[in-house]
Amino acid sequence: MSKIKLMSHLVAGYPTDEIALTAARALIAGGADILEIQLPFSDPSADGPAIQGACTEVLSRKYKTADGLKFIETLHKEFPETPIYIMSYGSLIYTPGIKTFCKKAALAGVKGMIIPDLPFDFDEGLTQACKENGMVNIPVASPSMSKERIKKMANFGFPYIYAALRTGITGTDTTIDKDTLDFLKDVAEGGSKIYGGFGISNGQQSQALADRVEAVVAGSVFVRTINANRDNTEKLYEAVKAKASEITHS
Repeated sequence: MSKIKLMSHLVAGYPTDEIALTAARALIAGGADILEIQLPFSDPSADGPAIQGACTEVLSRKYKTADGLKFIETLHKEFPETPIYIMSYGSLIYTPGIKTFCKKAALAGVKGMIIPDLPFDFDEGLTQACKENGMVNIPVASPSMSKERIKKMANFGFPYIYAALRTGITGTDTTIDKDTLDFLKDVAEGGSKIYGGFGISNGQQSQALADRVEAVVAGSVFVRTINANRDNTEKLYEAVKAKASEITHS
């Protein structure tokens, strides 16, 4: 049984920083290689009900971007060898100034930025600001993009590209079929390493993707697992760890 690399998604502060930290520990114990931390956002464009609900709950506590960065800093201090990526939306990083935001993120221990609604070729200076701060900008490719645009992104020189495995919102199961694998091949054409996700919730899916991606990305499945066990941190830890292990060791 070979190990499959996993980028696991967590919403900062959900349902509390303490519980989110327990979940992060469980993810790493279960084999997660990268932590993708979402800064809660009020109007997501691709998040399904689980992640959107989590963001809404965290924001109802008046949770700020600064709180999210503090949570990331705590994670980085405990797991300095584990890359941490921020996932959020353009307005959240554009408002304080992209250079300012990237500097703060890097100081907190962030290694990469995933901002789905910033086009890769009109990114308001994000790629450059990431480079200046020792981070990478990871653009998002979607099957709804034209072949020409996918080809352009694939040959743009990004070290990594996040391939969303289908259109729509995340959280519902994704079928890994020939079209999915052809899409991944197109996105990888220029030599970028590919992170593949959107609706990944079990080991069978991760096994189908393993040979085509640098890492499998899973998010909503962990948010649902956290929510189902939020009243018992021991059960939460074991459930999250077990799900991460299933996805990484299938």
